[in-house]
Amino acid sequence: MIDERMVARLTLVELAIRRQEIKKSRFIAVAGPVADEAAAKDFIAAQSDPAANHNCWAWRLGQTYRFNDDGEPGGTAGKPILAAIDGQGLDRVAVVVTRWFGGVLLGSGGLIRAYGGTAALCLREAEKAALIEAISGTVSCGFSDLTLVQARLSALPGVQVGVQAFTDSGAILSVSAPISEAGGVERLLTDLTSGRSAIRWNE
Repeated sequence: MIDERMVARLTLVELAIRRQEIKKSRFIAVAGPVADEAAAKDFIAAQSDPAANHNCWAWRLGQTYRFNDDGEPGGTAGKPILAAIDGQGLDRVAVVVTRWFGGVLLGSGGLIRAYGGTAALCLREAEKAALIEAISGTVSCGFSDLTLVQARLSALPGVQVGVQAFTDSGAILSVSAPISEAGGVERLLTDLTSGRSAIRWNE
């Protein structure tokens, strides 16, 4: 049995588009990665077509999510789009499904299948990548340790190191690391500098 905590959540690498025609109505789903709520709102505004009948959407960012039916009967558009995002274990993703009405009513069940199905097809075909949760912090480091600390930390998987500021005795480094590597960063710093340097993680 798979431990769900060990399964990495996924996000999209780039924009994905899928078109469908269902009973003369045209549907187009556009999905993309979003970093925060402001980016999700910008994405929805950019991908919505004011000339269409409906621009329904959903996005998820961790535990936060929103969806909108944009005039379709309640629960028939935004919620199925969100279900398509969640059904594929995606995070930090927004999807807009635009509809041009073709004159044939689809009914509630038909709308749910059309919006959810178009979103799901779009997401299924999109290129995905594991979403790595990162943590950042600062390290005060003396000149005698600086070069070695920068080189060894940078060699750790996914760890990025930069100089924030120089001091009289050394430098303050900014460090970003995957949460899974945080313990390794702490141990490496302590070992390399005999405890002279330690990282202070940001809250």
